[in-house]
Parts: sequence; structure tokens; C-alpha cells
Amino acid sequence: MATPVHTAMRGLEDVVIGDSAISLVAGETGGLTYRGYDIRELALGTPYESVVHLLLTGSPPSEHPPRDLVRTLAARRTLPPEAQRVIDALDPLTPPMDALRTLVSALGNGQHPYPPTVEQGYELIGRAPSLLAFFVRRSRRQPLVPPDPALGHVANYLWMLSGVTPTPAQVRALEGYFILLADHGMNASTFALRVVLSTNSDLFAGATAALAALKGPIHGGAPARVSEMLDEIGSADRAAAWISDRLGRKELLYGFGHRAYKVEDPRAILLHTIARGVADPNRLALAEAVEREALAALRRARPSARLYTNVEYYSAVVLESVGLPREMFTPTFALARTVGWVAHALEQATGNRLIRPDVRYTGPTGLTWPRYGAGPP
Repeated sequence: MATPVHTAMRGLEDVVIGDSAISLVAGETGGLTYRGYDIRELALGTPYESVVHLLLTGSPPSEHPPRDLVRTLAARRTLPPEAQRVIDALDPLTPPMDALRTLVSALGNGQHPYPPTVEQGYELIGRAPSLLAFFVRRSRRQPLVPPDPALGHVANYLWMLSGVTPTPAQVRALEGYFILLADHGMNASTFALRVVLSTNSDLFAGATAALAALKGPIHGGAPARVSEMLDEIGSADRAAAWISDRLGRKELLYGFGHRAYKVEDPRAILLHTIARGVADPNRLALAEAVEREALAALRRARPSARLYTNVEYYSAVVLESVGLPREMFTPTFALARTVGWVAHALEQATGNRLIRPDVRYTGPTGLTWPRYGAGPP
């Protein structure tokens, strides 16, 4: 029988592993839809809880925001004693993203069997911000701020982190960010989660794997590096020389280029709009100047590459503007993505099949094991 010939696709690029009705990433045309609804209709002004309802149920709620879902998520913000004990046991010097991964793993305490349920999803979405906020304040030796049931999901996260009621502009900006980052097709962290769920493991194990994947700087960690890049450039008049030097050394410009999008990333466009409403004008002007110089330089250096501003670039400006320190950028991305992970976990469990790809073997064959003699006397 002939050995089948496999074509290896590094990074699984252009490999379709299944069907999904959650989000459509239209990379060639610059589109993104959730359950058929254009992200441009959702990101600027739709309550976050309404988008959660859409992604988890497949349809918009009958009211905005959906009061039952608002109450459901609010009720899950209070942590059980065992979760607080895990927070207390963590080294305060643990990076917040690592802490969040550990704390979400601890939620998987054997009480959440397969298959995943919407109720388990509400627990993940509702409790993850409290876990993160409590750990961060404890690590700073600040008093814990209890959740406020009168605040929406995103506003309460900012409240628990800072102890200061966020402004309406900050809430609108971060809600827009949460909506734009809620899901994005079969990205690395979502794929990791679906692989775990395909083994009939539980939702919290899958979310832990997703967090491990999102931690990587080429998936979820770039916004902080965008902020560092803007700091290093410092002023618009230095942008061209800095970028030229960077590209001359064949180093990355963070916030540009995306595996999926061959035109402008729609999320980057919307985040730019959000940034205009909340960012410090000087910081925004610097970011815009660097963006112009970077795009021009990239087109000169790689005219056929179709490199554009991606979601991470203005994410950095928005997250700075709502008062988040850089070590909180990737964990906040994770909180926004939890709803997408839950939606994919529920979808994976419907008609599940173990995800088990193949690999093309490139090692030697036909070797003979060496003979070592008769053995010891």
C-alpha cells in the first residue's frame, strides 16, 4: 500500500480545520463580523453585555443591555474562599498574565465536567476580572476593592483595579476595546482551547491553554511593545530616522502586519476612532505620526507585502488612555477574549471530534540498533 503524500503547511496557514458560525474574518476585504453582524455596527456604542449575549446565543438580546445577563455576570464577580486562598498563595512578583493563567486554572476544581455549559461560561467571564484585579491590588499591597453590582462588566473591572469610579469616556473606550477583541476566528489561543476541548476536557482547562498561548508576544503581547516603541521614538521628528534604523537592522515594527488581513484591519481603524475620544492629544499625535512614517517605510522596503496597521497599534494608545499599566495590556486582552473562548468551547462540544493533525516525518529510516556485546560479566 502506497504511503500517502502529505503537504506540510507551516503554521497551518490556509488550512481549514472545521466549520464555525461565530465570527467571520474577511482578510482580503478588511471585514469582521460576529454572528453575521458587522463589527462596525457593534464596537461604537453597543453595550458589552449585548455582544456577550450575541456571541453566546447567536442572536441579539431583546433589550440593551440585557438585564438578566448583566445581573448574571455581576453575581459571579464575588470570589469563593478557595479562589481567594490561591490569590494569597501566589508570589506578589508574579507577572499579572502568569497569575491570571494560574487563577483561571484553579477555577477548574473538578466541579465543571465536560461538556461545557453557558453557566460555566458566565463563571469564567464574570470571575476572571475579579481574580486579576484582586491579585494586582494584593501584589501592590493595596486594599482590595469589592465588586460594585451597580456597574457594568467593563466599568467594574476598572473600578476593582483602581478603586476610582471610571469616567464615562473611559468606560466607552474600554467597552469598545472589549467588543473588538471579543473574538477573531481561529487564532492561536482559540485553537489551543478547541484542541483541549476536543479531548473532552473541561472549559477551564481549555481557557488555561488559551491563556498560555495568548501570553506569547507574537499573539497577545505586542501592545505593550507598541507603547515602548512610541516612548523610544519620543517625538514625531525622530520617527523617520528611528524607523529607518530599525528596518535597516531587520527588526520588527510592532503594531504592523497581520497574518489574516491583507488590507487594513477593521479593528485598528475603529480603535483609532476610539483613541481620538479618550487619548492625550500629544500621545495620539505621536502615534499618528509614527504610523504614517512606518507605513511609508514598509511600503518602500516591501512593496508587495501588503502590510498595514494592526489591532495592536491603537490598542496600546487606548489601554494607556484608560489608565492601565503596560503589564496589564495582555491580561486585559485575555479578559476581552474570554467570551469568544466560551463561544468556541460550546461550539466545539457540538458534534465534537478529536483534533489530531498529522506531521510530515523528516528524520532517518531503516537504522539498525548498535550491538553492545555480551553485556557485563
